[in-house]
Amino acid sequence: MRTIEWRKGTVATIDQTKLPDEEKRIIIKNCGEMAEAIRSMRIRGAPLLGVAAAFALALTAFDSKAKSKEELISELEEAANTIRRTRPTAVNLFWALDRILNKAKELPGNRDALAGFVVEEAKKIADEDAAANRAIGKYGAELVHDGDVILTYCNAGALATVEYGTALGVIRAAWEQGKRIKVIAAETRPLLQGARLSVYELKKEGIPVTLITDNMVGYLM
Repeated sequence: MRTIEWRKGTVATIDQTKLPDEEKRIIIKNCGEMAEAIRSMRIRGAPLLGVAAAFALALTAFDSKAKSKEELISELEEAANTIRRTRPTAVNLFWALDRILNKAKELPGNRDALAGFVVEEAKKIADEDAAANRAIGKYGAELVHDGDVILTYCNAGALATVEYGTALGVIRAAWEQGKRIKVIAAETRPLLQGARLSVYELKKEGIPVTLITDNMVGYLM
């Protein structure tokens, strides 16, 4: 199951503020709702923020009443500025917005062709992220040996991406290869992404995990 999905004019994503007590999907219908979800940390994680930003533009294009290509470009730029203000330090978010806008401005064709392109490009960014995560897992698992104990911090799992995860993707891939590993997850204050999200993901996969407080890390190592 993907953390975020395009659903015929809406975007479905997991509300990460409800985890681990409740796995709730929210439906986002427009750029404003996407911006609110990012600001409130319902959506978080660098790769996922990039895809969310792309889908914000897709929602704008899908619902646009613009009559010309130029008018639609203007709407997309306004939507991009709205999303940029949510997380000014999020590199993936800015990258996805710039990728779509730069290609959109050079795209030949009419307004309808542009709207269709934005939706498809956003979906392409999501698919690329999923493929990259699985590749990271495959190559990273080569560094994990049977019996290893791995310490993690924050959450770099499926919840931070479209699916599978980056750092937790490596752990997941090693586990799928039959390596008997154990994970120690630091809680990650103040929002407890380690305690609420990483431990949740690992337990769901059946991977042995122990939760520790952040200030135990030095002693433990």
